[in-house]
Amino acid sequence: MALDYAQSYLTEAEYLHGEQFSDIKHEYIHGDVYAMAGASRNHNIITANIARHIGNHLEQTPCTVFSSDLKVKADGNFFYPDVLVVCDDEQGDDYYTEKPIIIVEALSKATRRNDKSLKMTAYKTIPSLQEYVLIEQDCVDVEVCRRTTGWLSEHYFLGDDVTFSSLNLTLSVVDIYARVNNEDMRDYLQQLAIEQSATL
Repeated sequence: MALDYAQSYLTEAEYLHGEQFSDIKHEYIHGDVYAMAGASRNHNIITANIARHIGNHLEQTPCTVFSSDLKVKADGNFFYPDVLVVCDDEQGDDYYTEKPIIIVEALSKATRRNDKSLKMTAYKTIPSLQEYVLIEQDCVDVEVCRRTTGWLSEHYFLGDDVTFSSLNLTLSVVDIYARVNNEDMRDYLQQLAIEQSATL
C-alpha cells in the first residue's frame, strides 16, 4: 500500500516502504519527504552522456553505473543522484546504496543550491565516496571535488579534459556536453564551423 507522504514526519523505514509503491520519486531529508521534479532535455542529455561513457568504460569490471533510479543513503538522508558508480556492495539493499565511489549531479537553477550545499555536505560523510561531480546544464562548467584534495573544487571548461580518478577515466568536456543546447555550446560549435570552413 502506498504511503501518505503528507504526514509531517516519516521514519526511514516508512519512507523506504512507501517509495516502493510511489509513482513519483521522493528524496528523504531529515525526516521530511520532497517530490522530485521532471528534468529538462539538457539535463537528460548530460546524464545520458556521462552514464554511457562510464558504463562503456566499466565493462568487464565489478563496478556498476546507475542513473537516477538508485537511492544513496548519506548522513541519514536518501537522495537520487543523476549518476553514481558502485563497486563493492554485494550485501547492499535492492533500492539504495551506501557505497558509491563517485556521484554526478547535473545542476539546474532549481537544484543548484541543494546540490552544492546540503547534498555535498551529506555526500562527504560517505566513506567510500572519492569524487563528487557537478555539471552545469545552462552553461559549460564541470566541477569536480575530490577526497584526495580535501574536497576542493576544480573547474573544467570547453577544450579541457577531465580525469575521474576513482574510475581511471578521462573524458573531454566536449564529450560530456555532446548534443547539449546552451549558449556556450552554440558559440563553440559556431566557432568550430568557422575554423573548419577556413581550412577548406
